[in-house]
Amino acid sequence: MKLGFGLMRLPRKGPIIDIEQTKKMVDMFLEAGGTYFDTAFIYPGSEDATRKALVTRHPRESYTLATKLFAGYIPTEKMAKDELHTSLKRTGAEYIDYYLLHTLMESNYRKYDKFGLWDFVKEEKAKGTIRHYGFSFHDGPELLERILSAHPDVDFVQLQINYADWENPKVNSRANYEVARKYGIPIVVMEPVKGGTLANPPRDVKALLTDYAPDASPASWAIRFVASLDGILSVLSGMSNIAQMEDNLSYMRDFQPLSAQEMEVIHEAQRLLGHSKTIACTSCHYCTEGCPKQIPIPEIFSALNLELGSGQGEAARKNYRKILEKGNGADACIACGQCERRCPQHLNIIESLKQAASELQ
Repeated sequence: MKLGFGLMRLPRKGPIIDIEQTKKMVDMFLEAGGTYFDTAFIYPGSEDATRKALVTRHPRESYTLATKLFAGYIPTEKMAKDELHTSLKRTGAEYIDYYLLHTLMESNYRKYDKFGLWDFVKEEKAKGTIRHYGFSFHDGPELLERILSAHPDVDFVQLQINYADWENPKVNSRANYEVARKYGIPIVVMEPVKGGTLANPPRDVKALLTDYAPDASPASWAIRFVASLDGILSVLSGMSNIAQMEDNLSYMRDFQPLSAQEMEVIHEAQRLLGHSKTIACTSCHYCTEGCPKQIPIPEIFSALNLELGSGQGEAARKNYRKILEKGNGADACIACGQCERRCPQHLNIIESLKQAASELQ
């Protein structure tokens, strides 16, 4: 099954990951024929949850596990390399099936060279600590070409691909996909539903999809779009509850690629999204790490998108008031820029926070 279980957005009880619900989701996924689980060193609590819900409860040969080494703002080579051993301890796995150098882009990719991490993952593969190595990528096709030219022996690459970003010049889904295909590198897809945005798209897009297939969820269109592409190893869905797992399994268990007619519907959705005013945030929370004002940026953008995407102004302001009850709002931004340097979507976060403060406060 091409569906992968992304363990970044697991169900929670307040701030704590709901292990019991996660266990049920893991069991459902395995029973349906899924095998690919994706976590990362920097996903808070995710590797520990992986150990509790998956590794200690199922035979090691029944699943494949991916995790990642992030060097972006790690100060020393030793600390970066130690992430692998920490990940092995947290997950309890004897080895990692798919190990990724995490979130490569123009602002940080040289650090992976400086710390010798490409040689490091090759050495660990030779030892059997990892079975395959690759990298996740958040930049343009020119840089992707350079990296793949320098490292043609990578086993796979993880790219952000979804129908909304297919021609987006900031994400370059199509262009990056074509570079990976040129090199014959298997592709793991992240953000097929764009951080949940395509599970609840703008009103006109949702109406288009529902008119054509009333019983199909908007998320199903997004995941089937990427799963229909050639060269796809796995399509990661960051499922947050049992209902999302049930929905994804309903159409991926016996996957059927999009028909020519369905592709025409997708093309119309892409056209409509070209006029969308929503903020293309995927709620990865990389921007909030180190924010001096601890502004919950993704939550603020989610509230603003209710108004921008579907005109739900009162719901947007209600959600924003809940945010203010817990801490700082958009107007607390001091424009230091650290969030924009870390954003894998390359969003103009500072200006969008000003917009949120203006429209929601």
